[in-house]
Amino acid sequence: MKSIVFAIAGLMLGTTASFAADAWKEAEVNGAKIYTDASGMTLYTFDNDKDGVSNCYDKCATNWPPLKAEADAKAEGGWTVVERKDGTRMWAYDGKPLYTFIKDKKAGDVTGDGVNGVWHIAKPE
Repeated sequence: MKSIVFAIAGLMLGTTASFAADAWKEAEVNGAKIYTDASGMTLYTFDNDKDGVSNCYDKCATNWPPLKAEADAKAEGGWTVVERKDGTRMWAYDGKPLYTFIKDKKAGDVTGDGVNGVWHIAKPE
């Protein structure tokens, strides 16, 4: 009976909500620690966003895809979930919504840093 209970508990743990750590990771690029998505693509913040509010839609979101948060995503530490006006959800770190950049082609690319003076690499505090 105990083994059945443990097996059920293990199965339930395997189906729990997704957490921030599943969506991002910390990496080092050119000697600096940065945040990337789970595939190693650099994450960026946008100066025109407000704390916990994304202002990147339409063409902006095509060029700067939001770091998608699954429906069951749960906040963890400095990582929070932002509800977008289009009904989707995305991750934010320290209140800043996070995006990748369409022109970054491989893990470690940082071509979005400084674009139009409003896009910046997301870094650990």
